[in-house]
Amino acid sequence: MKLRPVPTVLFVVPCYNEEEVLGQTVNALLSELDQLNLSDLAARDGSGILLVDDGSIDATWKGIQFWIDQDPRVNGLRLSRNKGHQAALLAGLSVVVDLADVSISIDADLQDDIRTCRDMLLLYRQGFDIVYGVRADRSTDSATKRFFANFFYSFMVFMGVEIIPGHADFRMMSCRALAELLRYTENSLFLRGLIPQLGYKTERVYYDRKIRQSGSSKYPFRKSLSLAVDGIISLSYKPLRYIAYLGVIMSAASCITIILIIADYVRGGTIQGWPSLMVVVTTIGGVQLLAIGLIGEYLGRVYKEVKRRPRYHVRDAVGALLKSG
Repeated sequence: MKLRPVPTVLFVVPCYNEEEVLGQTVNALLSELDQLNLSDLAARDGSGILLVDDGSIDATWKGIQFWIDQDPRVNGLRLSRNKGHQAALLAGLSVVVDLADVSISIDADLQDDIRTCRDMLLLYRQGFDIVYGVRADRSTDSATKRFFANFFYSFMVFMGVEIIPGHADFRMMSCRALAELLRYTENSLFLRGLIPQLGYKTERVYYDRKIRQSGSSKYPFRKSLSLAVDGIISLSYKPLRYIAYLGVIMSAASCITIILIIADYVRGGTIQGWPSLMVVVTTIGGVQLLAIGLIGEYLGRVYKEVKRRPRYHVRDAVGALLKSG
């Protein structure tokens, strides 16, 4: 099998308040880049790192500037304000699409095993355009987080979202696959649900996720829940269909109840009063409010999309590769 030429590789690393781990992260990525160069998996010229500061309020940007001065392979992109992990990642990917043959997105905490990048790039040279980094297990997570993570992926699949279980945003993409991804212009971003729709030749590599050494998770329960809702509503209309099914079932149940009440009345039975009435009213009222709220979520996304506002604003772009690009 004929291998692709050795590619230029850019790591895209979204950063939000990562002052504590930034030095370790850059050192580890530069060392890995050296190993990739030696293994003929990444070209020496044109390969590097792009650190995307998502409006951090600590000294993350100062740290990025320090590393840019230390090593020409390090580049920095600073957004004007915090726009969220998905927007920051997309901002970085939008920059590197014309600068490198391959992009590898990875979180700044480096809980994802960077040694897996060697397998990803080997698969790229064998003809794969997208390689997903997938967790082999969740033994490092707490029981609660493990339960919610498994529920999240199962529920997303149930709702019709095409998603890779155990995969977050650690992945390799060729420039042509990335260029096609950037044609998706929606504001409600859920990249791990969009990318499987591209249809290019894909593969998975499995790895053991490490425990975070310092700093704090940028995806607490509230943000994780918001991301899940965005993913479902932006990629699936099944919730609306299920609401319609529920309406049909409740209408059928109401018809049956009416028939039973009439039959009981004809036989001389006594029709029960307030308790049964209140149960019916509150049940129907609750379902109606749920349906209205769900429809409101979809309408809110439509409202957000039709305005076509920018997904992010770049404040600074610094680094040798960005200047040459």
